[in-house]
Amino acid sequence: MRGVTRAFAGDPPVEALRRADLVVHPGEYVSIVGPSGSGKSTLLHILGLLDRPTTGDYLLDGLATRDLAEQDRSALRGGRIGFVFQSFHLLPHRSVLDNVLLATLYSGVPRAERRERALAALERVGMSHRLDFLPPVLSGGERQRVAVARAVIASPHVLLADEPTGNLDSVTSGGVLDLFDELHAEGLTLVVITHDPTVSARAHRCVRITDGVLHEVA
Repeated sequence: MRGVTRAFAGDPPVEALRRADLVVHPGEYVSIVGPSGSGKSTLLHILGLLDRPTTGDYLLDGLATRDLAEQDRSALRGGRIGFVFQSFHLLPHRSVLDNVLLATLYSGVPRAERRERALAALERVGMSHRLDFLPPVLSGGERQRVAVARAVIASPHVLLADEPTGNLDSVTSGGVLDLFDELHAEGLTLVVITHDPTVSARAHRCVRITDGVLHEVA
C-alpha cells in the first residue's frame, strides 16, 4: 500500500485510513493489531480487494489495483487471496466437503481438479474424517479448520485472517494458530488482523493500527 487513505462521507468526513504505507513480502507472517474502531476492518477490505482506496494505491504482486475494473479485481481476489473470518461463514446445510468445493467456483480451479483439491485441502487441515458432516455439528475449531481449507484450496498467494480465533477458546485457538504456523512454514504469506496479543505474538512481524494510522512495532 502506498499512501492509502480511505474516507467515508459524513459531516465531517471520517478518515478510516490515513496515508497508510505497508509492504508485505512473499512468505512473511504479519499481524496487524489494534482496538475496535481503529481501522482494521477497512484495512482488511482494501487488502482483500473488497473496497478501493480514496487516495493512494494498493499493489498486489506488483499490479496496481485501485482503478482496475471490478471484474478484474474479482478475478485477482478469487485466484490470489484466501480469507478466514471470525464467524467462519460456512453454509450450514451443505457438507464440509461441499463448503470447500464451492470455493473453487470463483477461484479458477479446473473442474476436473476440484474434488481432488478439496479432499487434499481438508486432509491438510486434519478434517478428512468429517467430509459428510454439516457445520452446525462441528466444534468451533473444526469449523475454522474447514474455513482454512476453503481459503487455501486455490493455492492463494496470501491468506488474510480477520480475528480468526475470536469465537474460539484458548485451547482451540492454539490449534488454529499451530495450523497457521504450518501453512507459513510451507511458504504461504499470512496477514492476520487481531486485537489479541497472543495471536499477534505468533507472527514474525507486527504492525499496529491506531485511528487509521499504521505503525511498525519493533
